[in-house]
Amino acid sequence: MARAPHTLDAARAALAQLPGWQLEPRRPALVRQFVFSDFSAAFAFMTRVALLAERMNHHPEWFNVYNRVDVALTTHDAGGVTASDVEMARAMNDLAGLGAA
Repeated sequence: MARAPHTLDAARAALAQLPGWQLEPRRPALVRQFVFSDFSAAFAFMTRVALLAERMNHHPEWFNVYNRVDVALTTHDAGGVTASDVEMARAMNDLAGLGAA
């Protein structure tokens, strides 16, 4: 079942609660870069997120090089950012040890 997209205003408002996240200028997506101390720390973060993503049935687009993980969150079947993306972004901040603002 498709999830209803956030309006652009709602997505912008959600960003106030998501330190480090931005709206992708080319498409409706939340984006962020996480930087860790080394590859093992980055991979451990990705593993924790992967387990959560399976439970949520909501999977990030991401790219990893050494200690960096670049993430984009969007809900393809809804055509934009949804509450699931906001929830995943918040959880990713928590899993990275960054918490809320």
